[in-house]
Amino acid sequence: MPLHPDLAAFLELVEMGRWSGKSQPLHELSVAQARSEFENTSLILDPSPPDAIEVQPLTFTGADGNPLPARLYRKPGRGHAAQPVILYFHGGGYVVGSLDSHDSVCRRLAGTSDYAVLAPAYRLAPEAPFPAAVDDALAAANWLVEQAPQLQLDAGQVVVSGDSVGATLAMIVAMTAVQDPQRLALRPAAQLLFYPVTDITRLRDSHRAYAEGYLLETRTLEWFYQHYMGAAGNRHDWRASPLQSTTLPALAPACVMLAEFDPLLDEGREWIARLEASGTPVTAVIQPGLTHDFLRMQGLVAEVEGIYLEVGRWLASR
Repeated sequence: MPLHPDLAAFLELVEMGRWSGKSQPLHELSVAQARSEFENTSLILDPSPPDAIEVQPLTFTGADGNPLPARLYRKPGRGHAAQPVILYFHGGGYVVGSLDSHDSVCRRLAGTSDYAVLAPAYRLAPEAPFPAAVDDALAAANWLVEQAPQLQLDAGQVVVSGDSVGATLAMIVAMTAVQDPQRLALRPAAQLLFYPVTDITRLRDSHRAYAEGYLLETRTLEWFYQHYMGAAGNRHDWRASPLQSTTLPALAPACVMLAEFDPLLDEGREWIARLEASGTPVTAVIQPGLTHDFLRMQGLVAEVEGIYLEVGRWLASR
């Protein structure tokens, strides 16, 4: 189907801003400017997230031994029983993004399911290049298991989740739980992955077809990867490019949602095929008419509410 009309109108405004010099793509900004720009888009894409959600600020110890922030989201009136939980990693190319930029996503996930949502931060590049984000994600997963009783969370019912590179981190947690269980105390019950990055080693047809004009741009992806991996980084490392893993055992059941107009579409499809070939149960959905980052767009595209309801039904079926 064609690009959603409301999204198309928004992207036309973005393009007009670039022609007039009022805005620039992220890859033409400094890192600090790109981070600020990305944060500001949250106020445009979803300005009124649910406020009837309890949000508890937390702190955990990252892989380097320093404290990192986290947030626990819950619907009110839940009682005192241990609650299943979504461990959610935000997107942003390992360079931008934060707990604030994805606050609306976590609120909506908590509001459309009986799951709590635990969102940990992780160190960003270029200050903390690969594999810092991976190591912090694993540290957060181990911390969740350790703290689950105090937080009234059920460590046996954890869905690892995220969007974009946050989905990649969730995938790596799920893979590590099977391939290197001594490193990880968590055994995910399921995976909930939104438009993941699965291979940063090469371009595919969707990178070329949707290179510009569809919110996330192919040149921006490369800018992210250069900051994350550095000049000497091994982009074939499976922790950066899960599709490059030589073997893939069956993992926790996965729901993978992709966007029709996304440079990452083809690598997302390939990952779904790899999961299916491994024997992993997969629910695969390509959201028609939408671009990358659709989870943050409920204030722009009314149909995004239906996506959250779809996610809630999938979680209820676990």
